Amino acid sequence: AATTSQHEINTNKHNATTTTKTTMAAYDRAAIKSKAAAACGWNFIVLMSRQGKIRLSEFFSSYTESQKKRILRDIAADVLPRQAKMCNIIEKGEYKFIYRRYASLYFIVGAPVEMNELIVLEQIHLFVEALDGYFNSVCELDLVFSLHKSLMILFEMFIGGMLCESNRREVLQKIVEAEEMVEQMTKPGEDTSSQLDDGLSFQEQFQLGRKPGARGPRGNR
Repeated sequence: AATTSQHEINTNKHNATTTTKTTMAAYDRAAIKSKAAAACGWNFIVLMSRQGKIRLSEFFSSYTESQKKRILRDIAADVLPRQAKMCNIIEKGEYKFIYRRYASLYFIVGAPVEMNELIVLEQIHLFVEALDGYFNSVCELDLVFSLHKSLMILFEMFIGGMLCESNRREVLQKIVEAEEMVEQMTKPGEDTSSQLDDGLSFQEQFQLGRKPGARGPRGNR
């Protein structure tokens, strides 16, 4: 009886050990998949002028307001002074700045350290091509006065920081369809662009020169 009891105890220990190893292996595989998925998307994108003016900023990962301000300060301090021939990749610990300059604008992406830099550079160029296709050669003023259109293009291409649509024609077609829908819903004499304000943050609405929640140009009803 004692031998049988000891055998049962050993069997239970072996089963428990096997279950624990299987659970840990499954957890490790899930962690690897999660890390690999996180390495496929941007943490944030910032469009900044040579003078340090922020023309567009969107954070796809969770950051506090103080962290966002620190990131913007780091971009102004680390990216803007760099010469044209210097490397356009700056490692910042848990993420890295990858940027391209177009005329007077810097397109800066914060990406995980595991992400391929060449892929990010190509994604930035795809975004710029989409902006060019919509604005017919985009410039800084287009972003200033049509921030909501730029964000529409960004969100049509990227979801959660991951590139989901790389076909420029498809992206622009969706934007045109959205504009036609807004025009159909707009009452005569009402500002069409203000219909999209509800999808913007307070900071983005202030950048557009509107009071959050108000309709019409410059926040006037």
